[in-house]
Amino acid sequence: MRAGSYVGKRLALAAITLIGVIIAVFVMTRVLPGNPAAVKAGTHATPEALRALEKEMGLDRPLPEQLGRYLVRVLQGDLGTSTRTGHPVREDLLQRLPATIELSLYSLLFALLLGVPVGALAAVRRDQWVDRLAQAISLLGASSPIFWLGIVLIFVFYVKLGIAPGPVGRINTHIQPPSTITGLYTIDSLLTLNWTALRSSAAHLVLPVITLGFVIMAPLIKMSRSAMAAVLETDYIQAAYSFGLPEWQIIWRDALRNSLLSLLTVVGIVLGYLMAGNVIVETIFAWPGIGLYAWNGLTGNDYDGIQGFVLFVGFMYVVINLVVDLLYMVIDPRVRLA
Repeated sequence: MRAGSYVGKRLALAAITLIGVIIAVFVMTRVLPGNPAAVKAGTHATPEALRALEKEMGLDRPLPEQLGRYLVRVLQGDLGTSTRTGHPVREDLLQRLPATIELSLYSLLFALLLGVPVGALAAVRRDQWVDRLAQAISLLGASSPIFWLGIVLIFVFYVKLGIAPGPVGRINTHIQPPSTITGLYTIDSLLTLNWTALRSSAAHLVLPVITLGFVIMAPLIKMSRSAMAAVLETDYIQAAYSFGLPEWQIIWRDALRNSLLSLLTVVGIVLGYLMAGNVIVETIFAWPGIGLYAWNGLTGNDYDGIQGFVLFVGFMYVVINLVVDLLYMVIDPRVRLA
């Protein structure tokens, strides 16, 4: 399959998946018990006001017509208006997205820098103490409740030791955030040479990054160990050993490089989870991202806010999977022939 055809096929599948996500969200909101208009109008709305709002929202129209109007509205970028903030949901999500991206990327980087070498080393030293330690870390990370881990870290490093900043957002309240360039405080602080903001924003990242990174490290350790073990058993690695090449070169340059392709899918899944599933961590650390926005919308009966969050997360999953598919084509040319 030529590169252009492969890209076109993946784009078409991504578009179909995205439309399926929109339809699924529509069906979910219509099947679940409750009246969206009643939620939006509040408990003290009169019957006349409720009927007027139902007509305004199009709930009095046939279901297929509602679906068509909903598809057109969402594809135009209209996710509704938040009853909690009074702003368009799209603007709310885009405003909070950089905070979630910053937390997710640093958590992924933390997990990759520790998890991949640990998993690879465990494969090289199978059935030794390193391997057993790696499996213990993986098991602990997979079984640790993320809310418990976050609370323990806050209790130890903020309450008891006093060496971590309070879980009150991305930066100290008395420090002015850096000028917005990318929306990522640490990057913007570096670009503007704002060292005070850099120290504060980096310090606020430490505990939530460790919380998320330790949990997502588990699948990375398992996958890197499995992939590395498979590569070490291949003929060309055995031939490299027979030629007397240095072990470090065989392991860390040849074997590890070829095992990274298998990790790409896991990294995509983990990144999607980080972008969508860090609601608990953002709530614990008062991190002003889209996860905290979803939690506030859920507790505040913000119908459009919750629905917009689900659609936004679905869109990000589609984009991340598309990028992973295209990266496969770049890294391994054989994918074009599949």
